[in-house]
Amino acid sequence: MPSALQAAAKYIIDHPGDFGLNPIRTSAEKIGVSSNVLVRLAQRMGFDSFDSLRSPFRDALVTDRESVLGQDWLTTLQREDAFSNTQARLAQNEQNVVARSLRLMKPDKVRNAVAYMTESRRCFVTATRASYALAYYFSYTGRMAHPGIQLIPRHIGSATDDLLDADQRDCLLVITVHPYSADTIQSMRFAKQKGLRLILISDSDVIAPGVEPDVAFKVSTRALHSFSCFTGAMAVLECLLGHLFDAGGDTARQRIDAYQKAREDTGAYWQPSKPPRLRRK
Repeated sequence: MPSALQAAAKYIIDHPGDFGLNPIRTSAEKIGVSSNVLVRLAQRMGFDSFDSLRSPFRDALVTDRESVLGQDWLTTLQREDAFSNTQARLAQNEQNVVARSLRLMKPDKVRNAVAYMTESRRCFVTATRASYALAYYFSYTGRMAHPGIQLIPRHIGSATDDLLDADQRDCLLVITVHPYSADTIQSMRFAKQKGLRLILISDSDVIAPGVEPDVAFKVSTRALHSFSCFTGAMAVLECLLGHLFDAGGDTARQRIDAYQKAREDTGAYWQPSKPPRLRRK
C-alpha cells in the first residue's frame, strides 16, 4: 500500500474502538491524512464506502458489553483439546481474580486513598521484585495526573533513603504480596514514624507487626502457576489512576497533552519513513 494507506490501516488495527466510533474527519485528523485516504482504503479493502468499512468495527465494540455476552466462549474452549481447556481454566482464574479484587475495593477506601494522594505534596510509590513493575507503571502514568508522584527507590539503594526528608505532608503507596519484601516493610514502618499517610495494596490486611496502613486494598493473587497473579492488583491500580485523572480535571489533561507533545517532538515514538515527494512535470 502507499504510505498514507499504510498509516490508516495501522491506526485501524491499533485503535479499532476509536475507529468504530469516530466520524471520518476525526479519524483522518488523528491519523494525519485526508478523509479521502480512508475512502480509498475502504475501496482497496473491497468495501463500497467508508461506512461499510467502519460498520464491522462498530459492531465489534463489545468491551462495554462483555457483562451481557455470557461465558459461551469459555464453554467452547473447555470442550476443545487439552491445550484449549487449560486456556479456559487460566482465563477463568484471571476473571475471578479481577472480580474479587474489585469487589473488595470499597468506595470509602478509594475516596480516602485518592484524597491522601491528591492532597499530598509528594506521593511516593514503592515495591520490589515482581511488584516493582506495577509500581513503575503506576508512577509513570500517575505523575501526569499528580506531578508529586515519585517512584522510590530512585537509585540503587533502599526506599528509606528517599524518605529521609518526607513528613506528614507526603504519603506512601506500597505494593507487596507474600512473601513480603523486608525492604518494603521497613519502608512502611519508617514512613509511619515520619507521619506519612500509608496506602497498601496487598494480598492480606495484616502483613507484619508495626505496619498499620491508613488505607488497605486487599487483592486476590490466586494463580494456577507457582507465582502470584498480579491481575487483581493491576485492576485496583487502574481504578486509582482513573480517579486521579478525574480529580485532576483540565489540568491533568493539559499535562497529558504536554507529555505527548514532548515525546513526539523528541522522536520518542517510531514513525514510518515518508517517501520523497516526486515533482510532477
